[in-house]
Amino acid sequence: MIESPQFPPLLTGEVVPRHMDPFDKAVSRAIAGVDSGTVFYSEQDDTLRAALVLAPETPLEEAIQAVYVAQIGLAESLGALAPPEVPVYFEWPDRIKVNGALCGSVRFASDVSDPKAYPNWLVIGIEVPFIPKTDQPGENPDETCLYEEGCIEITPMVLLESWSKHTLLWLTYFLDSGFERVHNEWRPRCDTLGKRIERPRPGTFVGLDEKGRMLLRQDVMTETLSLIEFAEHV
Repeated sequence: MIESPQFPPLLTGEVVPRHMDPFDKAVSRAIAGVDSGTVFYSEQDDTLRAALVLAPETPLEEAIQAVYVAQIGLAESLGALAPPEVPVYFEWPDRIKVNGALCGSVRFASDVSDPKAYPNWLVIGIEVPFIPKTDQPGENPDETCLYEEGCIEITPMVLLESWSKHTLLWLTYFLDSGFERVHNEWRPRCDTLGKRIERPRPGTFVGLDEKGRMLLRQDVMTETLSLIEFAEHV
């Protein structure tokens, strides 16, 4: 029997059936008015799938920066639980990479899309694979899972507990200090910063601006891309 995860104060957990997507459940419950700080999760043993409901008190362009907080929480959790030689990086806007290969992602949705609008809710979901999708080693060299990276002592529920604690800590920093501290922590963990990228659009990833928007240089022009553009529509 899988032990129920223990959540830190201010966060509460709600398990969903294995056939149900925690992110979809979180969105439907957020629409219905569930309490901020509720974490919906699945008790699968091959993948961590969870989603956190927030009730921001700022415009969406600021609230969406909490996506970076959730990424940092995941990176710090893996850093604390995984072997020390396992590097964790981000690929903007939504990918988690372990040892240079894709190993999970984040998702996010809100009830508004106007950057200046105040959302009633923001849902941030994470998904991290623990076992290979195929029994053919090396079939997908650009993808990995935690067990392939030597994280055999970690279970999805242990990682969920850790992620909830680290994410809550960084949410506190974010609310107290704004985006700058989050930005300073996120930036060194992004391995495509300063490089030519093809996703989500071709160009050179120059960095993030003060609102957390991607600065993408194309020839002599630099454009901004917001995480809001990559939110899921509900």
